[in-house]
Amino acid sequence: MDIIDISTEISEQMIVYPGNPGVKIKTERNANGFAVSELRMGSHTGTHMDAPYHVFRSGRKADGASLEKLYGRCRVLDLTDVKKSIEAEDIRKSRIRKGEIILLKTRNSLLKGEKFRKDFVYIGKSAARLLAESGANAVGVDYLSVERFGAKPESHRILLRKMAVFEGLSLAHVKPGSYIFIGFPIKIDIDAAPVRAVLVKE
Repeated sequence: MDIIDISTEISEQMIVYPGNPGVKIKTERNANGFAVSELRMGSHTGTHMDAPYHVFRSGRKADGASLEKLYGRCRVLDLTDVKKSIEAEDIRKSRIRKGEIILLKTRNSLLKGEKFRKDFVYIGKSAARLLAESGANAVGVDYLSVERFGAKPESHRILLRKMAVFEGLSLAHVKPGSYIFIGFPIKIDIDAAPVRAVLVKE
């Protein structure tokens, strides 16, 4: 059994989405010699799961996630040829099945550098609709948003009505194919939560 970590390490040097809080970590030792750290960061930092409350005022928050939908059969799809927007025709041939978890590996995984890229590949509305209608349990992407930079949350709304959404996955070292996915968010009453996401190859 091979366990593959697809989470982004949290550090003060990491890329964050423009307008989101940066990461601050402060570690001190108390009088008894124990190390104690203070961590400050936004809820959409690194590898995280969006909750419906992110875009719906009456939506469920991260602590109410259906855990059974965040573990199970997964496929990593190779979409590294897509230049800009993932649309329905890019994923239709993959025949997404009910209950699957779908991770989209794009050219985002090939990007180098320490600066945020506004031209990242995102999920277009037609692909979002196909995913939502497929009955898949979750979708994950290899950058900090499923939405085009600066756009209204249209794809978010389509997806989050039907499935879990993972953002900030690290897929550069992952081959397309079938796996078991495990991605549980921390239990916290807010709009998104950090995740330690892994793939298991049996």
